[in-house]
Amino acid sequence: MTDTTNPKPRWPAHIRQHLETLVIDTDEHLDRARRRMRGKFRYGTPRHIATHVAHGDEAQVLLMGRVLAEAPQGGPKDDDGWWDNLLNTYRRFESDELPDVALTVRFRGAKTQVVTDHEGYYVAQLTPQLPQADTLWDTASISLDDGTLITPQPVLQVGAGARIGIISDIDDTILHSGITNWKTAAQLTFLHNARTRKPLKGVALLYQALQAGADGAGRNPIFYVSSSPWNLHDLLEDFMELNAIPPGPTFLRDIGTDAGKFIKTQGHGHKLEHARTLINRYPQLRWVLLGDSGQHDAELYAQAAQEFGDRIAAIYIRDVDPLVDSAYDTGATAQIERIAGTGVPMLLASDSRAMAEHAASIGLIAPGTVQAISLDVARDAARPTLGEAVTDAAVDRVQDVTGETVDKAKLVAQEAVTVVSDVATETAGKARNSVKEAASVVKHATGGSRTPPD
Repeated sequence: MTDTTNPKPRWPAHIRQHLETLVIDTDEHLDRARRRMRGKFRYGTPRHIATHVAHGDEAQVLLMGRVLAEAPQGGPKDDDGWWDNLLNTYRRFESDELPDVALTVRFRGAKTQVVTDHEGYYVAQLTPQLPQADTLWDTASISLDDGTLITPQPVLQVGAGARIGIISDIDDTILHSGITNWKTAAQLTFLHNARTRKPLKGVALLYQALQAGADGAGRNPIFYVSSSPWNLHDLLEDFMELNAIPPGPTFLRDIGTDAGKFIKTQGHGHKLEHARTLINRYPQLRWVLLGDSGQHDAELYAQAAQEFGDRIAAIYIRDVDPLVDSAYDTGATAQIERIAGTGVPMLLASDSRAMAEHAASIGLIAPGTVQAISLDVARDAARPTLGEAVTDAAVDRVQDVTGETVDKAKLVAQEAVTVVSDVATETAGKARNSVKEAASVVKHATGGSRTPPD
């Protein structure tokens, strides 16, 4: 909602355009200079192909990725501290992408050549020559044009057995990112990794049930969209694998200074654009759209419902603050009312249990999975929150350090007691000897009439 009472100051359009053009031109000059330096000093050899998105059917397959000078370094490890995670995040955003790299793509008997763009991205489309395998996933092969650096790229196959497609947001839809609070979002992005970040309650089993479908065949494709940058792609993949969330092609947002982009794509409209592309690409599918109330997902998905009607099977919006009535609830409710005439069910849900119950009621998932998802929600609810886990870890570390300090203090005290005891014994012995010597002197002096006690 636009605040008309206190509008934000904006640069005049011509000044903004001039500044954007200046930054874009400068970036292009720097890119060309880096390419000349690489060619002159022969560095920047491709050593890693990051495979991002691949999906298709019998007719055509789309593959996307990026060529980097080095593979992403570090983590995720359970004992990584905030400094380790911060360094790993820095490495992700400082990735040295390589432009003008010739690649060869092979898949199901087809082959094509592509060249990376000035930010190292490649996009390949090819028509398979061999029949589609009866599996949800197959594997393509990406290599440098000389046949080296062969890299497998998983391909999600949309086959004849698929009945619905799933498009899901990521931030605050499958994992807690605190996107409604920029401080929390920044801490989670920069100071945590795939192992320390936690999924939202019941997500794994809910998404497994949606992929399995009401018949349990497991052929329904899942796609993910997010406003996170491509640099976090490996973190998100690791997160899904660690938490048993079904993988799928993930469409993220580029951060750069290309024309039309200028640092970052404006708003969250790219999510709707990806949804439109997928819905049109696979006309045989009906679609389930999942998002959260903290961003603009409800508005974007409501627009999709108006455009595609009954092609949208259901829309689920996760309530980011289910314990209170807030402006987020008001915004989502307004979008539900907006599409009331389309016949598309749209639900503002407190958790995965509510989504599962509704999905089972309209035949999207098997009814028998609802109880398991409910138990999963309860189990996840009993797990410590991210803040509690971090606090507990810090307390444990303090206790460990304190325990070590106490143990060391005990040893020092014991050693001190021993030393004092030794010194005292030695001193007492010397004192006794002195007394005996004095007694002997007295005895001789008195003619032996007095014998002092020992």
